[in-house]
Amino acid sequence: MVLASSRPPSPSHSPADRHGTLQAWLTGLSQRIIDGDCLTREEALQLAAIEGEENILLLCEAANRIREACCGNVVDLCSIINVKSGNCSENCGFCSQSSHHPDPNSPIYGLKTEAEILAQARAAAAAGAKRFCLVSQGRGPKYHSPKDREFEQILATVRQIIQETNIKPCCALGEVTPEQAQQLKEAGVTRYNHNLEASATYYDKIVTTHTWQDRVDTVKNLKAAGIQACTGGILGMGESWEDRIDLALALRELEVESVPLNLLNPRPGTPLGEQQKLNPYDALKAIAIFRFILPQQIIRYAGGREAVMGELQDLGLKAGINAMLVGHYLTTLGQPPEQDQQLLASLGLEGGEAPVPGEYQS
Repeated sequence: MVLASSRPPSPSHSPADRHGTLQAWLTGLSQRIIDGDCLTREEALQLAAIEGEENILLLCEAANRIREACCGNVVDLCSIINVKSGNCSENCGFCSQSSHHPDPNSPIYGLKTEAEILAQARAAAAAGAKRFCLVSQGRGPKYHSPKDREFEQILATVRQIIQETNIKPCCALGEVTPEQAQQLKEAGVTRYNHNLEASATYYDKIVTTHTWQDRVDTVKNLKAAGIQACTGGILGMGESWEDRIDLALALRELEVESVPLNLLNPRPGTPLGEQQKLNPYDALKAIAIFRFILPQQIIRYAGGREAVMGELQDLGLKAGINAMLVGHYLTTLGQPPEQDQQLLASLGLEGGEAPVPGEYQS
């Protein structure tokens, strides 16, 4: 049985009544989440049905209330480096590094040297990042030949970053076996990025050279080794609201700690190169719904925020976001870190290292 007070406002109400009723409903729903309840799929679909900029901002207010209560005011800052670029074997429809649809303007190079990676790690730390992620193209070390020493080189570089800097190294190298996950753990990797990208039902619309379950299996291998999962997806690839909600629910089921939300910035020449950019208010609605479903997780502004959100970037930080990638992305440029720091200060937020689920105490 569903109580009347648990339903969203009826369209039959006047605009003023609907506004007040919606605000009351969202306040009650957000308090329920703060008190430890879980949002249902039906309730998430009701949130997705909210339309109009003013009403979406009410949803954002409620999501921000959850963020404040469950995560505090520290915004987790990290930076990434593309340690190996281009000629990727996979056919991800959003990526200009794929050999299936190469972008002539996308750089192609082999594994960077330890010195190059260390220099960038120091620069990231100087810019205020607390974590530094080494990202490589390809399906992953799981499929490397026994003679391929790149995985060992990356492990050695991770150890050097820990020894020579005060920034925490993360990795995003693709699929790993349980044994490789343990090697990463022993080298000092505490968080690993491996996105699900989309829902299970939409995944094969964007990638066919590997499966959604392949991604899930690697996340499970990492968590079994005691490594935090930085696992999210991309919004704006033509997926439905049901797909977005199912992705968030899958992340909740996997108990991931950090959730990067990329906003598709279409790359020329890729299968998604002509995709229309996501409306920024749809992006805000999606961010807020992710916060309702994942109240304690780190939810991170990732690639595409500048291109999609533009001057509305600050609204994402009022809609449930509590983390940001700072600096440049894999194949596109980000805005200067100083600009991000100014944005946080203007909102009364503090850059640092945000707590993972279960750590925050108000």
